[in-house]
Amino acid sequence: MSAHGDPIPMTARRAGALTGAAEVPGDKSISHRALILGALSVGETRITGLLEGQDVLDTARAMRAFGAEVAHLGPGEWVVNGVGVGGFAEPADVIDCGNSGTGVRLIMGAMATSPVTATFTGDASLRARPMGRVTDPLALFGAAAYGRAGGRLPMTVVGAAEPVPVRYVVPVPSAQVKSAVLLAGLNAPGETVVIEREATRDHTERMLTGFGASLRVEQTGEGRVIVLTGQPELRPQTIAVPRDPSSAAFPVCAALIVEGSDVLVSGIGLNPTRAGLFTTLIEMGADLSYENPREEGGEPVADLRARFSPDMKGIEVPAGRAPSMIDEYPVLAVVAAFAEGVTRMPGIQELRVKESDRIAAMAAGLRACGATVEEGEDWMAVIGMGPGGLPGGATCATHLDHRIAMSFLCAGMAAQRPVTIDDAGPIATSFPVFEPLMEGLGAAFTRAGA
Repeated sequence: MSAHGDPIPMTARRAGALTGAAEVPGDKSISHRALILGALSVGETRITGLLEGQDVLDTARAMRAFGAEVAHLGPGEWVVNGVGVGGFAEPADVIDCGNSGTGVRLIMGAMATSPVTATFTGDASLRARPMGRVTDPLALFGAAAYGRAGGRLPMTVVGAAEPVPVRYVVPVPSAQVKSAVLLAGLNAPGETVVIEREATRDHTERMLTGFGASLRVEQTGEGRVIVLTGQPELRPQTIAVPRDPSSAAFPVCAALIVEGSDVLVSGIGLNPTRAGLFTTLIEMGADLSYENPREEGGEPVADLRARFSPDMKGIEVPAGRAPSMIDEYPVLAVVAAFAEGVTRMPGIQELRVKESDRIAAMAAGLRACGATVEEGEDWMAVIGMGPGGLPGGATCATHLDHRIAMSFLCAGMAAQRPVTIDDAGPIATSFPVFEPLMEGLGAAFTRAGA
């Protein structure tokens, strides 16, 4: 069943080259943070290019529930009148974060050092995901969390009435955990220190600085050390959200494996902590180029041109690159099936606790399509079958996971026989225009019963 309704089976088949320009939606990570920090500032924050997928809309509703005024002015254009750091009101009802692990974890952090209580839930996929990795460090501030066995939603978080600053070493590379701790630190006196042994996406640090927080980053023997001074008055901002590199991954990767394709994806955010997939594809021999590099809203941006790449070779993806492309491994696994040789992906244990167990989901689906896939607890290897070599012809389970769904649809565009997914509904959580955008480039999708 989809995240918000009955299942929507969908089939993708070969239909010739993909060509044209693709305008993917705004960056999901930045959209979440823009709404939350707008709600924590004093005054009016204006946002353009906001992703209007279900995940982000759920975060907008949550900010309203905590007392901020959040208004939709037009496509991608929003205004947030914030309540200031420490100004959250207690929600009158349960906060439903739908499918969004990013949304629920960041919101928990933002409210954990205010004297309010909130109960969080989500769809079946989100209710199965562990929250302890966030609630454990939030407890150090003085917050308390009460949830289901294994630290799962529904969960009630009681914010700290007298929060204290913390020094926290992030045990696994996770931008969500780091960001939750930093957001909690906003309303704690003194300095909150977060230490990352491996750097993760830095949107929160960039945006906190833009909103006027006192934050410094140092590289030491311990790792990347982030020091935040608590209880600032955040200044409202005008934010232009760049286009999402995780969404761009799908038209880009589809173009690389579909014969004759030439696709331009414009205005993509290329923050170094997010661009690992594109670096990896180029190392594999992809015909992928950056055009018109520029900066927008404090983030590096460029247009990406992707052309059919029949000479791609399998590589070993450096494990240290995983944090910069963790959401893109499913579609990379699809590309790897159409390359020559073995693509090995180590250091990806985080995929086991995403919207689904993405290692298991991709391995099962690719095997059903005729590929050879090996896997371990924290790695996966795909034995490539060359251009057009994947047999296809399978129905793949998506496990309520939008990225699994889109990845197998991309596979179907280049496989010998059509590939069906059991439910396209979750795609709306992050990429609501995926179907018409890809069809506009030349993809052929069929919904069951259509």
